[in-house]
Amino acid sequence: MDESQNSEMLEVEPLTEDPGVTHVLGGDGAGLIGAAEEHTFESATPDDFFKIPAGHDDFVGHEYEDSDFEVDTDDVPDSVPGETQTLPSGDTTVPEEYLAQHDPSEDIVYDDRETDGSAVYLHDAPWDNPPSPRLEDHPPIELEWPEGLDHDGLPKLPKGRWQDRELSWLAFNQRVFEQAQNPELELLERLWFLTIFASNLDEFYMVRVAGLKRRIAAGIAKPTASGLSPRQLLDQITEKAQDLMSQVHRYFHEEIRPQLDENGLKLVHFSQLSEAEKEKLHAYFRLQIFPVLSPLAVDPSHPFPYISGLSLNLAVIVRNPHSGKEHFARVKVPSILPSIIPVSDEGVLLKPEEKINAGQSVHFVPLVDVIAAHLDHLFPGMEIVEAHAFRVTRNEDLEVEEDDAESILTAMEEELLRRRFGPAVRLEVTEGMSTHVLDFLVRNLGIKESDVVRLPAPLDMRGLNDLHELDLPKLRYRPYVPVTAQGLAEVESSKPVDIFTSIRNGDVLLHHPYDSFSTSVQQLLVQAAHDPRVLAIKQTLYRTSGDSPIVQALMDAAEAGKQVVAIVEIKARFDEEANISWARKLEQVGVHVVYGMVGLKTHCKLCLIVRQEADGLRRYCHVGTGNYHPKTARGYEDLGLLTCDPEVAQDLTRLFNQLSGYAPRTTFHRLLVAPRSIRDGLVERIEREVENHRLGKEAWIRLKFNSIIDEGISDALYRASQAGVPVDVQVRGICSLRSGIPGLSENMRVHSILGRFLEHSRIFCFANDGDPDVWIGSADLMHRNLDRRVEALIKIIDPRQVSLLVDLVTKGVADTTASWRLMPDGEWVRFLNDAEGQPLEDIQETLMARASSRVSGRDLH
Repeated sequence: MDESQNSEMLEVEPLTEDPGVTHVLGGDGAGLIGAAEEHTFESATPDDFFKIPAGHDDFVGHEYEDSDFEVDTDDVPDSVPGETQTLPSGDTTVPEEYLAQHDPSEDIVYDDRETDGSAVYLHDAPWDNPPSPRLEDHPPIELEWPEGLDHDGLPKLPKGRWQDRELSWLAFNQRVFEQAQNPELELLERLWFLTIFASNLDEFYMVRVAGLKRRIAAGIAKPTASGLSPRQLLDQITEKAQDLMSQVHRYFHEEIRPQLDENGLKLVHFSQLSEAEKEKLHAYFRLQIFPVLSPLAVDPSHPFPYISGLSLNLAVIVRNPHSGKEHFARVKVPSILPSIIPVSDEGVLLKPEEKINAGQSVHFVPLVDVIAAHLDHLFPGMEIVEAHAFRVTRNEDLEVEEDDAESILTAMEEELLRRRFGPAVRLEVTEGMSTHVLDFLVRNLGIKESDVVRLPAPLDMRGLNDLHELDLPKLRYRPYVPVTAQGLAEVESSKPVDIFTSIRNGDVLLHHPYDSFSTSVQQLLVQAAHDPRVLAIKQTLYRTSGDSPIVQALMDAAEAGKQVVAIVEIKARFDEEANISWARKLEQVGVHVVYGMVGLKTHCKLCLIVRQEADGLRRYCHVGTGNYHPKTARGYEDLGLLTCDPEVAQDLTRLFNQLSGYAPRTTFHRLLVAPRSIRDGLVERIEREVENHRLGKEAWIRLKFNSIIDEGISDALYRASQAGVPVDVQVRGICSLRSGIPGLSENMRVHSILGRFLEHSRIFCFANDGDPDVWIGSADLMHRNLDRRVEALIKIIDPRQVSLLVDLVTKGVADTTASWRLMPDGEWVRFLNDAEGQPLEDIQETLMARASSRVSGRDLH
């Protein structure tokens, strides 16, 4: 840990000549805040700007005329702000700074006075000393076993048997970081996992930490299920999260960035460019950047502006050379502009990968750095004293009072407006920020010093995804092309199959992204939209995109006169605004849009198509574990079932009637539906395995999901383990379970797999005395899924598909498969090699090869 994170208060040597100023290094993560002498920024008066003191010449500075913005050089791209000028397919919505090899003290600081002098938060990192894989090095924690029986007449389970949800999530994000440290991965993929870590942590602060702070502020002191008070939990989160951020930045600077340099992607500071490169960026700034910027003065006569969440900003201190007054200004780095600018002596590059693939190097300069180097253009006649990047994270969790709103849609639109002004929950600043500048930001943002994080640039790792999107094959995963699922086509063909005929021939199990989404689910809806025999389409939509072929197919179907119903979940977190936009477009073409149910999110993944055939009406169904989103279907591992089984068709008809109308007494044949029957249905099957084991019958439980925190199901699994039933769990994210605890969970194994594809499917397998009972669906084992969402699990009945799913989960928790394993002390340990040092099986590589082997002539090497 860095000194600035110690619990004690340490005096450090003053960095100014003023003996009355003492700098104090605090243990709250904020660095140096609150010097003995407060630094104030002064108000500007008209005379400061419109009256020149006698004896002084006019102010010197850059003053542009309209003609200055005319293109006068062929070296500046002929494009407009907002177009992707630097990266052909990069995400330009998150500007960030990537400073190259330079001393941290040079971090956009124009003088060295009164900087805090704190060390970089770079300490010994865990990749230098990974946790031991030996079980004996992870002794189980000691739990307190209470006396007596519970309400079911069973011995009470021990206290402390549940891990904390938030700390478990941080452990998951640490596994994401560890995935970035795998030297066997291609360089840009390792970088990509760092961006995933950063994006995950942003959302964690916006939702989970924000909610925790709200409970503390409201005086709600109820302990969590793990026994921690809200304040204890917040302290642990702060320490762990800031420690992880420090590790990630150290790893990027010490491991990733040097390798980027070696491969021709040189992240550099503006000052490191050649004079020719600087001239090109001067022209680029004048033509493409300067007109978009809006510097805002902040002083007693100019209120502190609203700082939008996750935006990148410059805190700028300027001095009037005649009056000597200092002023604070804020410059927002526009998200509409490219965040990284590739430049050479030839100018700003539209396709930098052409040079890199040819063996040449390209300089990449962060947009924020270009702006910082041209601040004298924004403040002509003023002295630029110092400038520092900062970034604020705000509470962006939505709270919709549905019962009091005339419609969910109206309530959501109003709440989205309120979200913009959520309170700040984290402030990230670059390391060189002066004490008085940081103190000014802390006061005006209303944030606690413990929520301030000093980091080396870049503050926002997500912007590095622009580099990942470059077309550099040697630095990325080898492309994988999904294949058409078995059961839909015997051979690959450019001609679409008759998907309705294929489904009539038998249930089709889909496994994305190994099986193509476009030739299965997407093709089903496209064919249905244009098939004159299709009468109606009913569809749930949780996350998708407005330009999605799924949405377009529904619009085409409605315009063709078909009955189309879309159950749109506009409360899908962080997709709310987009969902409202394209849902209104659906309404405009005649789609019957239903905005979910009051009090419940509609999270189930269902599609029902009604078709007139020679022998009468037939209903075609799709039940899945993932969203109807073509893009994420290429990166998320998910399952789906295509069927025209009459029982499933009747189940989906009843469920859609529940969602769009009134059908409270509905019962189902092959579905378990939350919030009514999933928890009870799963507990019933767990208890059946316990009874079968007692009777000497075959009994085991094998589960795969994203998260588990539900106490009822967790305790049922503990009871099964106590009874001797083998319990195997593959979990990607949050896990409240503790495995390997004597007397509680010694028969339980918990593994986690992270890889090229995001493990997203949910599979629930039970031995059932030799006749496996297998279900797939949309629900994780969390309170929100089981109590506050409409979720659906479907029973798989085809023996071959049952066997495939059981084998999939069995392989996922096998000791021969590379994974993280949960140890008895609660630590996750990664296993990549066996005892002889040989690589363990990568299950995703195996599944890709298996799918590709179905395509004649495809190269598998």
